[in-house]
Amino acid sequence: MGDLSRSEIDYIALACDGVRGLRPYLPGKPSEELERELGISNIVKLASNENPLGPSEHALQAIAQASKELTRYPDGNGFSLKSALHKRFGIDPELITLGNGSNDLLDLITRAYADAGKEVIFSQYAFAVYALSTRAVGATAVVTPAKNWGHDLDAMLAAITDRTRLIFIANPNNPTGTALDEAALRLFLERVPAHIIVVLDEAYSEYSLDDAFPDGLKLMADYSNLVVTRTFSKAWGLGALRVGYAVANAEITDVLNRVRHPFNVNSLALAAATAVLDDHEYLEKGREINALGLVQLAEGFDRLGLDYIPSVGNFICVDSKQDAADLYQRLLHEGVIVRPVGNYGMPQHLRVSVGLPEENQRFLDALEKVL
Repeated sequence: MGDLSRSEIDYIALACDGVRGLRPYLPGKPSEELERELGISNIVKLASNENPLGPSEHALQAIAQASKELTRYPDGNGFSLKSALHKRFGIDPELITLGNGSNDLLDLITRAYADAGKEVIFSQYAFAVYALSTRAVGATAVVTPAKNWGHDLDAMLAAITDRTRLIFIANPNNPTGTALDEAALRLFLERVPAHIIVVLDEAYSEYSLDDAFPDGLKLMADYSNLVVTRTFSKAWGLGALRVGYAVANAEITDVLNRVRHPFNVNSLALAAATAVLDDHEYLEKGREINALGLVQLAEGFDRLGLDYIPSVGNFICVDSKQDAADLYQRLLHEGVIVRPVGNYGMPQHLRVSVGLPEENQRFLDALEKVL
């Protein structure tokens, strides 16, 4: 090895076993990139499940104030945000772990509880980060078949072995938008052995308008192995700042904070998230626009004779009845960015984020034109 020149060394082969088999996560195409590539302006981006309202004024004011202290490190414990979460949801601050978005937390949980020889269960068509985090630590991903595009909880229970350490469940699920009710979740949690940690990923839960939609935080009192993760990137409109939180029992929280990097949430994100929790009007307006947008898109698909998966999130998957990657490219030339989900094993589907009414209509018009 010492005789090899730098050009002869395979640095990919030197990587850890789990990492070598990974492919980088591909985010939705930025509007600026499309403008550079095709010279198109007035672009509509409905690709990344972002909040179309723009940020809350509460958040902007808090960022302006916090920016005066940019030379200082953030509060590594996030005292103010944890206190605000306690005030809003009644969560014990000692049970909260803050993260650089909920993705960071999903990765923390996986690194803390899974490694080579362990198994992690998640569903077909589930969020891509579950697989990325699992394989990166050398654990075995156990992917259970979906049921009606969503989680088959019986199949997940049947997949449990003595090597299982984690189970990931997204409710609502990304990219399909399907959701589980409280009775189904409770029955599942009753049957999962207590030493197996169940992660309930509620990144999109605020978008449900159904009062009966399960609240993972309320389930935690009955299930010590349940961890709930949430984010400020979607309904709270802080995607650019990357801040999320996990809630778990005291021992799991202690473990997560052992692997959490110091200062993993920046000061502007902490300030904005703390402030936006008080902006009830912003949240409700976003939820209302989203509900109307889902109806608008579904009616548009009906007119075009396209099937779609009913969604509880801020996005909807439509079956294009053709190669969705090719259709995606044609839509780009119309100045509309959506998301093909062939990487999820759904080669004919496009995932469309809900935008403002005029953005949704722009997409539907473009879709009709290029079909």
